[in-house]
Amino acid sequence: MQARSALFDLYGDHLRPRGGRAPVAALVKLLAPLGIAPPAVRTAVSRMVRQGWLDPLRLTSGPGYSITPKAARRLDEAAARIYRTGRINWDGRFDLLVLSAPSPRRERQRLAANLSYLGYGTLDEQTWVATRPGEDIDLLLGEAGVRYERFTASHAAGTPGAAEVVRRAWDLTEIGHAYERFVAEQRPLLAKVTTRGDDEEAYASRFRLVHAWRTFLFRDPQLPPSLLPERWPGTAAASFFDRHAARLRPAADRYVEQCLDAANRTARQKGR
Repeated sequence: MQARSALFDLYGDHLRPRGGRAPVAALVKLLAPLGIAPPAVRTAVSRMVRQGWLDPLRLTSGPGYSITPKAARRLDEAAARIYRTGRINWDGRFDLLVLSAPSPRRERQRLAANLSYLGYGTLDEQTWVATRPGEDIDLLLGEAGVRYERFTASHAAGTPGAAEVVRRAWDLTEIGHAYERFVAEQRPLLAKVTTRGDDEEAYASRFRLVHAWRTFLFRDPQLPPSLLPERWPGTAAASFFDRHAARLRPAADRYVEQCLDAANRTARQKGR
């Protein structure tokens, strides 16, 4: 687990509901159970500041960092997809992008990752498609300096034709297998963790569960049910995730509060 990715998870899942800010000491303490060392945390924080995700600020408990409006939008959108708080409706139309992609390979890879995160699949090297418009797509392409044309399209063959477009844009078989592997890998790990155990252990287990589940934001566009195969493995995987995430949430919340309170107590003692 990389420190930068873990920080996004930490702010999105735990700190965003608590004002989106925390002292550095609490960030270090909260990532320690995941095996992330303090220097890696500080390096990742500095990088996120440069990229416009975090702002430094002075808290009563010492130096800290707050999410930027850009980060707040991204985290809120991610949370809605992770916990599926919104209904997936489809009006039968695709959002279609034809890009003049940047030539450097690294920039193309970064652009592809961002488009995948926003729910777009690729029909060819320049053509991307989604079942719903990405809210930040114009901003993303503008910042990347990519020239593009954007269309709203529906398939003349109706749902069967649309399903064929989906099969071209995404490898649903592989995504389905990934959901099955997720459950198979997580089940024995979570079986060892009970709500009567240690709060830190529950926090770390839940954090790893959410972190693993979050990777599907880059793989699964969360298609409408009418375009998915029958007995879609993602449905069972989502129920598995919801059950264990909810079961471990109280213990995880207690541990987060303990770490934040400890940082405040330490700051007060130093101020005496």
